[in-house]
Amino acid sequence: MPSLEIRGTSHVYDLTAPATSDVVLVFIHGWLLSRSYWRPLIEKLSPQFQCLSYDLRGFGDSCQVCEVQGEAYSPADYAEDLGQLLDQLKIKKAWLVGHSLGGTIALWGAQSLSDRIAGVTCINAGGGVYLEQEFERFRSLGKNLVQWRHPLLGKLPLLDWMFAKAGTVQPMARNWRRQRLLDYVGAHSAAARGALLESTTREQVHRLPQVVAQLEQPVYFLSGDRDPIMHPRYVRHLASFHPGFQASCGENLTEIADCGHMAMVEQTERVAGRLQEILAAHPIAVEA
Repeated sequence: MPSLEIRGTSHVYDLTAPATSDVVLVFIHGWLLSRSYWRPLIEKLSPQFQCLSYDLRGFGDSCQVCEVQGEAYSPADYAEDLGQLLDQLKIKKAWLVGHSLGGTIALWGAQSLSDRIAGVTCINAGGGVYLEQEFERFRSLGKNLVQWRHPLLGKLPLLDWMFAKAGTVQPMARNWRRQRLLDYVGAHSAAARGALLESTTREQVHRLPQVVAQLEQPVYFLSGDRDPIMHPRYVRHLASFHPGFQASCGENLTEIADCGHMAMVEQTERVAGRLQEILAAHPIAVEA
């Protein structure tokens, strides 16, 4: 597995061969997940686009975090990691595709790296509404999920069944249940806790719509119509702040039928098709 060091942490990534398009699709996973879930989508898109997927600092195969980094786990911090990754790989122009928390990171990345980010597609990502009691419950549950983990959990037979319908409409296949269990158990504790807490403060939640409103690049949102984690109304709310929402009468928002919180795995064909439509509408040429 190829890797690059960023902030003292080895970041593991996958990069497909150059393709017909000049733009590189960069896939950013969500909380307690890894780059693995992008593989079915990348298989469909890589003949046309070069695709980069990587594990965020503290997650997946990038879980051995350098402790001197402290608590630098905000979406802006992860966007800075992304910038360094693009620098080291010499990627001049990228289109970001982010899932859940990865969508938030992609939006921050588009703001801070505006010269090289051509556009963003957020999948199962929304927000901008701070409901104090709901967020406190969510943060408490998240902290408990991190605290309850033990390395031996990944070795217990059939425990992966607890992920069979975790946020999805249909039960997930065995390989995906197993992957989610391994990602859950293997995530670095400080990163798992910090990424959750730093992305769900009142300030961060209220700041995100401002970030979206200031973006000049095209931004698209894909939501699952039965997503229990990021309800479509919160995706629509965040999408409405982008200038493209008003200009296109909401056409920068797509709701996917029979889909929960893992659209790239649950509805791979639909997501791939929509991404191809979006990118065809925004042809990008990279200067030599």
